[in-house]
Amino acid sequence: MNLPKDFKYSEEHEWVKQEGEKVRIGITDFAQSELGDIVFVELPEEGDEVKADEPFGSVESVKTVSELYAPVSGKVVEVNEELDDSPEFVNESPYEKAWMIVVEPTDQEELDELMSAEEYEEMVSED
Repeated sequence: MNLPKDFKYSEEHEWVKQEGEKVRIGITDFAQSELGDIVFVELPEEGDEVKADEPFGSVESVKTVSELYAPVSGKVVEVNEELDDSPEFVNESPYEKAWMIVVEPTDQEELDELMSAEEYEEMVSED
């Protein structure tokens, strides 16, 4: 399982990469492998507000549709439009090409509640 060590992770299998005042968000390698082939990604619009632990979009695979849960609250400042035409990026490159949204967090402390790569790895290996 591929897990960048400098990212943070949520219990809902999203990753968070801190980029100055903003965070880039996507789903983990573990999540995409559990879902199977991704055929559609639904994301919010730029300017939308997301709230920690609440759905901000969904991914559809050949097996199921899964909600995406915001790991932090804030304003969406960028959306990965490439996923409209290439949802397979989620399977091929979950940490590079398949980032989903960039958020300006409203509460930096929410980031402290997320897991390290080691903690996330421990959680998924217990399942």
